[in-house]
Amino acid sequence: MDYHFYQKKFQEALDQISQKEFNDLGLKLSVETILESVALKIYKSEWSNDPYSPIDSSSRIFFSIWISDKTIEEGRLYYNIHALKLRELKGYKIQSRNFAEDFRNRFTKYQKDWDNVSVKYGPLTLMQGWLELKTENLQQDIIKLSQSFLEISPIIDETLSHFKI
Repeated sequence: MDYHFYQKKFQEALDQISQKEFNDLGLKLSVETILESVALKIYKSEWSNDPYSPIDSSSRIFFSIWISDKTIEEGRLYYNIHALKLRELKGYKIQSRNFAEDFRNRFTKYQKDWDNVSVKYGPLTLMQGWLELKTENLQQDIIKLSQSFLEISPIIDETLSHFKI
């Protein structure tokens, strides 16, 4: 995989995204190279145990769009929402399976708007899907997925509110 090429494409997509709406909701965006993938991650400091490094916190929730050698071979651009070690999230009493079930119940009414999405995963992956990888449309697809996540991100806050202590 040409990491430089894909990092550039992901960063160009990020640069085209209007940050105001994301900032208004407390959402941050970053392009990362992780686990032999290039990814755009969207997250909130409040969705982690480490407000200074929320993207690296062991307990956190984030949305990710990524590409790797495997996804390129499959001809797909993947996206998902991860919820990692939520039982350790400070200020909450969360059983991961209960959180996942609650989130998925709320997500159901939006599910039709997400291509090739599934919620049939364990509690660490709240939802996951993919788009057909079209390099010429990569930036537009990243922007579209980011905007779609912006619309459903309040579901995470609503779900978390039921587990606050």
